[in-house]
Amino acid sequence: MSLIQIAWRNFCHRSLSSILTTLSLALGVGLVVIVLSVYGVISEAFTRNASVGYNLVVGPPKGSALQLTLNSVYYLSQPAENLPYTEYMEFFDKEQRAAMVQRYGGDPELAKRGGRYAPFVAGGYVIPLALGDYFGEFRVVGTIPDFFEKLRHGPNVDEPFAFAQGRAFQEHSDEHGYFEAVVGSRVANEMNVGVGDKIFPTHGDPSGHGHDLGFTIVGVMRPTGTPNDRAAFVNLEGFYLMDGHAKPIEDEEESDQADSNSDANDPANTEAELETADSDHPASSTQAGHNEPKSTGPDRFRLLSIPEREVTSILVRNGNIMFAPGMQNLINERFRSQAAAPIGEINKLMNAIVGPLMKALLAITLITCVVAAVGILVSIYNSMNDRRRDIAVMRALGARRETVTAIIICESMLIAVIGAIFGWVLAHLAILFYSSQIEAQTGVQVGFLTTSNHELYIMPLVFTLALIAALLPAWSAYRTDVGSNLAA
Repeated sequence: MSLIQIAWRNFCHRSLSSILTTLSLALGVGLVVIVLSVYGVISEAFTRNASVGYNLVVGPPKGSALQLTLNSVYYLSQPAENLPYTEYMEFFDKEQRAAMVQRYGGDPELAKRGGRYAPFVAGGYVIPLALGDYFGEFRVVGTIPDFFEKLRHGPNVDEPFAFAQGRAFQEHSDEHGYFEAVVGSRVANEMNVGVGDKIFPTHGDPSGHGHDLGFTIVGVMRPTGTPNDRAAFVNLEGFYLMDGHAKPIEDEEESDQADSNSDANDPANTEAELETADSDHPASSTQAGHNEPKSTGPDRFRLLSIPEREVTSILVRNGNIMFAPGMQNLINERFRSQAAAPIGEINKLMNAIVGPLMKALLAITLITCVVAAVGILVSIYNSMNDRRRDIAVMRALGARRETVTAIIICESMLIAVIGAIFGWVLAHLAILFYSSQIEAQTGVQVGFLTTSNHELYIMPLVFTLALIAALLPAWSAYRTDVGSNLAA
């Protein structure tokens, strides 16, 4: 009979004690595996969400680079302040700037030169964001159609945004004018909205004042696993037209001149001001209690002039990625705005905050494994008094001291192997059970065989602890006196 068979019989002979000891070890291993898996999911989600095509985020100089990243990439933090629209224009060449001045109205001097950063983004793209409003608990993001055309997502950052319903909004449509919206998958599910419904953003926070102007949903995005799943996107021009979103201009003459230039140069504009209907929006709307404008077409609104416009942040993709550090330094040196690399800021966050927290939690779970190993020691050592006669009989039949010691070690390792495998399976079954929720929240796809690189160290660690726990009982078995125990 082999040593493993003898160890297994000893395991079965003390079945209750052995099962409880194995279960305690399995729970410890399962906790370690789950902690490592959670850390892996968090790391992948943060890293993936920080990289959706653009390499820099430009925002106001007030606040930290991390706050800018959390606000613009994850929609988590409140904007510190806004950037003048002229800073956004610094990313365009002379012809594009002239077209902006002609369309919106502004200082003619802006059209006489190219933007300072235009050479850095040639061949790339620049996408403005305007934040500050909410739809329910979700952030409302004012942006341009390029957001859905240029940005990418997925593990390799090569998947374009797709729509479960509808399409991306247009800068202006004959049907809805400037007031079109697209909602992320979570927004559509939790707010129970779809194509054709209207949303009425609230100003400043979820419980803030509701705007009178409503946006018609023209598209529902498919899940992307990025923060865009929990945001509502509206046309930037419509965002500007909402009450309180125009920057006050101190110089009335400049404002009047900008208005006249805008009206004269853009045939879509008229001299009519914003008007709203006298009756409330029907109860079937997404949010009741709002007055709907008489017309959402362009002929009822004038576009804001350049001095009245602001952006919260700007997503930048350099035409040549090698230009990114130079442009980032140039922007930060001017002190009129700041540029942050999202991936770098998230790595700092992981190293400074998330990493230490996960290490502390991992240390606690490792202590659980140590306690389970102590349980193995206590279980086997307490059984030695009942097994001394058996050991003496084995010795009398010719078993060597080393053989008896090896049996005790094999029994301890048997408990470790069963406990480690059962704990690993238990943890991954739990991960599989919650895989749909994990994917919905983070976009990270997990399955039963999804493992963390650190899990490779769990088995050797458990076996080492079991070996150490077996030393004291094995030494006791080694010193068992044959004569006295046979005569007992």
